[in-house]
Amino acid sequence: MIVGHPQICLYQPEIPQNTGSIGRLAAGSGCRLHLIRPFGFTTDDRNLRRAGLDYWPYLDLEIHDDLETLLALFPGRCAFLSKKATKSYWDMPAATELLVFGRETSGLPDWLHDRYPDHFFQIPMFHPDVRSQNLANAVSVVVHDRIRRLYDGGTSHPQG
Repeated sequence: MIVGHPQICLYQPEIPQNTGSIGRLAAGSGCRLHLIRPFGFTTDDRNLRRAGLDYWPYLDLEIHDDLETLLALFPGRCAFLSKKATKSYWDMPAATELLVFGRETSGLPDWLHDRYPDHFFQIPMFHPDVRSQNLANAVSVVVHDRIRRLYDGGTSHPQG
């Protein structure tokens, strides 16, 4: 994990290909990936491994049994991404460290919105009939925008 880069959390992911792609993104971008159980697949699923290619050894991965314990480590520094949010991820506070994404089919649980209503953000959609992005694409958009903001205007850029 690169200090200052966001950490990614997937709440009860269901589709192994999405999680594999997000694992590959996390490894390549220097972000820690947190997965919250239960999953809709096993961690030895071939689709999970195939989407992540041979980058699994480079992934900083933590698996958790519940979300609340993880959130307690980031008080006030979490952002929840949801199609139901009204604020754009562009308005996320700079201090945000943990980006939390929900299940592919049902999103994040209602108790999170009740507890953290000011910490919900969305990716703006520009077509009225398109509700949301694919989970792996959504994570990519938000993570790379957060990283760009870290280096924006500076003279030091990450080496690739």
